[in-house]
Amino acid sequence: MTTDPKELDHADPHTGNRDVDPVSGYDTTGHDWGGIKELNTPFPKIALVALVLTFVYSVVTWILLPAWPLGRDYTRGLLDLDQQAMAVERLSTIETLREDWLTRFDTPDFETLSDDPALMAFAMPAADRLYQDNCSACHGRSGGGGPGYPVLSDDHWLWGGTPEDIAMTLQVGINAQHPDTRWAQMPAFDWMERSDRHALAEYVAALPSGAADHDGAAAALFAENCASCHGDQGAGGLLNGAPTLTDDAVIYGQDTASVLATLRNGRQGVMPYWSDRLRDAEINALALYVSRLPDDGAADGAETAQASGDTAPEATQ
Repeated sequence: MTTDPKELDHADPHTGNRDVDPVSGYDTTGHDWGGIKELNTPFPKIALVALVLTFVYSVVTWILLPAWPLGRDYTRGLLDLDQQAMAVERLSTIETLREDWLTRFDTPDFETLSDDPALMAFAMPAADRLYQDNCSACHGRSGGGGPGYPVLSDDHWLWGGTPEDIAMTLQVGINAQHPDTRWAQMPAFDWMERSDRHALAEYVAALPSGAADHDGAAAALFAENCASCHGDQGAGGLLNGAPTLTDDAVIYGQDTASVLATLRNGRQGVMPYWSDRLRDAEINALALYVSRLPDDGAADGAETAQASGDTAPEATQ
């Protein structure tokens, strides 16, 4: 052990003097950063303890839990935990609990099902989840529809609004790949004289307000070309996929320009069928849920905006 002050740590090699901070009493390292000197303080013990605990924890978890990859496998750990198996087991538990009430929907006795408030307390929240996962992207979170997609929260239905009708639509879809799909198409009337198309578009656009002239030439054109699907004077209600034209429940827009675009290009929206994705009981629960949307008054104001213009996307007919 040296006694030469010049050889002591942090001592000046020429004078042997140590640079001590007057406030803390610690030696400095001799570094000066624009008047700020670096103290030579010991490494905090708490940090050392934290590092040791972290190392010990990592070794313990490495031994107990799945950790290191080994080609296509991995070390299992002494606890032999498998998160995928745990997730499957918990999902199976949930499915078992769900079956207690869902199996009642295997038989589509909707009136009896609706009359059971205890059952509805379980079924409707679950059906809402089904709706949000599978339907809301097109029809809106609360069935309020949107440009190109029908509103489900009113009393205007293209194929019928009973649970039985809705269940059938969900089963087979509309203009879908299912062999029994519902089929509907608004043909293009581009063969019609331009002046006749304009007159017909103005007539249809005036139907909701009641201002249409039912004795004019446009009304005759409508009767000859449109009434077989849309009903006399656009009253609809034939449940064939063609909407009524006398109310505000429009899909693609009913201003003159939008009707002209429809007459010129036609429409054939598609709704996929869900029987390959949802089981019958789920479809029945979802159908009952959708049929109750008009009674719930669920449409959001933002979702009830109707389509206008020529650029509306293709939609459910």
